[in-house]
This record gives sequence, structure tokens and C-alpha cells, in this order.
Amino acid sequence: MCTSEHIEQKVKSTLESMNVEYEWFEVDPDFADTAACCEKYGFRMDHAGNTIIVASKRGEQKYSACLVLGTDRLDVNKKVRSLMEVSRLSFASADETMQLTGMMIGGVTPFALPESLPIYIDAMIMDLDYVLLGGGSRSAKIKVPPSALLNIPIASVIEGLSMASVPEYSDNNHWLNL
Repeated sequence: MCTSEHIEQKVKSTLESMNVEYEWFEVDPDFADTAACCEKYGFRMDHAGNTIIVASKRGEQKYSACLVLGTDRLDVNKKVRSLMEVSRLSFASADETMQLTGMMIGGVTPFALPESLPIYIDAMIMDLDYVLLGGGSRSAKIKVPPSALLNIPIASVIEGLSMASVPEYSDNNHWLNL
């Protein structure tokens, strides 16, 4: 099993071997999840990317990594299912994610993933001036230009990979954004 320091070094080495300019941020692991991290450290949710590992539920075991904005919802049931050519999908468990990537949920990044794992990037990310991603562990985040994602040989930019999230109902937000 990889240590946090080991996987962080692997991510940094990968970025450097690709000549990617990046900013590295140390974060409190208790605030690694996207919304909590953005709130605590003042990052923009609409510039935060979630790398989600998806697993097939039937037949041959297949996995993929999907990168969507923190403000959006991955279209697992239609788009990802079609891309992976499987009948049923689910989000990979924390244990599956760790075994497959060496990374913990809350820190998964598209950089330094196994070469056998297809990576699907929501096209909307490519329109940003930067994207904030996991750093491989729950203790780090990286800020990169979206064009850096194109340096990953197994990555594909996909139109319609995500859907805008419906705002959660609260007493202070009476579905005004619908």
C-alpha cells in the first residue's frame, strides 16, 4: 500500500515529467472533500474538479476515472455507461479506489493513475483558466491549467459527461436557481 508521501511524490514526478506548471497546496485532510476544501481555503467550487472512479457491476470488471466540476453531477447512468460499454455502473468504493489508484477518495487526481485506466474529462473543464484537483492524498491539492490534462495519454475530453447539480433545498434557498 502506498503512503501519502509516496503517492504525492509520484504525482509531482508525473507533473514534472509532463512539463506541467502547477501550484501545490497542503490542506488539512479533514477538509479534503471538495465543498469543505473550497469553503475553508477560499477556492472556487466552479473551478474545482472531482476525479471519480467508476466501476462496472456486471460481467468483466471495468473501471474508469471521470473528472467533472465540483458543482456538477457525473452522468453515470447514461454517458459513462455508454463510454464504458457496460450495463450497470456504480462509484468505486474507497477500498477499490485505493487498490486501483493508490489514492484516497478526496485526493484522487487524474495525474499518476494506472495507464490501464481510461480517463474521461468533462469538456466544460477545458473552458476554465485553471482547475483545482486532488494531489493524490487527502493532504494536498494541485492547481493546473486545464490544457495540462491533455498531456495524459489515456485521457479523453467528453462533451456532456456531467449535468448541472440541482441545488439542495434549504430554508434559505427556496429553489431560486431552478
